[in-house]
Amino acid sequence: MQQKYSQRLFYVTGAVPPRQGSYNAAIADQTANLAIRGLLLFLIGVFLALVLNLLQVQRNVTLFPPDGFASIFSSAWWVPPCCGTASAVIGLLYPCIDRLLGEPHKFKREWSSVMRCVAVFVGINHASAKVDFANNVQLSLTLAALSIGLWWTFDRSCSGLGLGFAIAFLATLTTQLLVYNGLFQYTSPDFLYVRSWLPCIFFAGVITMGSIGRQLAMYEYKVVQEKTHQD
Repeated sequence: MQQKYSQRLFYVTGAVPPRQGSYNAAIADQTANLAIRGLLLFLIGVFLALVLNLLQVQRNVTLFPPDGFASIFSSAWWVPPCCGTASAVIGLLYPCIDRLLGEPHKFKREWSSVMRCVAVFVGINHASAKVDFANNVQLSLTLAALSIGLWWTFDRSCSGLGLGFAIAFLATLTTQLLVYNGLFQYTSPDFLYVRSWLPCIFFAGVITMGSIGRQLAMYEYKVVQEKTHQD
C-alpha cells in the first residue's frame, strides 16, 4: 500500500518513482533540489533588481529616502531581498502550477530562449526609464504591448498569463501601499501614487522569472532521469 502511494505521489510531482527502500532518500533529494532552485532564483532576482532599479534611480523615476546602503546600491536595502524572494516564489510556483494542471510547459524550453526572454525584459525596463514618449498613456500602451508580446513569444500558456496578471496586480497594489507610507516615491506619479506603466513591468518580470523557474525545473528533471537510468 505504501509503495503504491509513493508511486502515485511521484507521478503527481513529476519525479521518477524511486526503487523500493529508497523513498526517504528520494524525498530528501527532492527537498535539496527545491532549495537549490529557490536559492538560484533568489540570487537572479536580487541581481536583476539591482541592475534594473539602477536605471530607474539614475533617471530619477524613483526616489528613496537617504540611507547608507542606498548610496551603495542606488536603492533602499530592502528592495533587492524583496525582489529576490518574490522571484524565488514565482519561479517555483510556475512549474508547480503546470504539474497540478497536468500540462507540462514545453514551448521553447531551452536556455537560449530563456536568455532572450531576460534580454527582452531588461529592454522593456530600459524603455520605461530612458525612452521619451509624448505622454504617459502612449508609454503605458507601448509597454503593455511589449509585455504581452513577451508572453506570446516565450510562454503562450494560459496559466502563465493568469499568474502574470494576478501577481502584477498584487505587486502594483503592494507598491502603492509602500509609496503611500513614504518608503519611496515616484517623481511623476499618474496612477494612484505610482506610474501607470508599472503593472506592465511587473507582468513582464513575472513571465521572465516563470520562464527561468520552468527551465530550472526541467533541467532538474532531466538530471534525475539520467541518474535513475545509470542506477
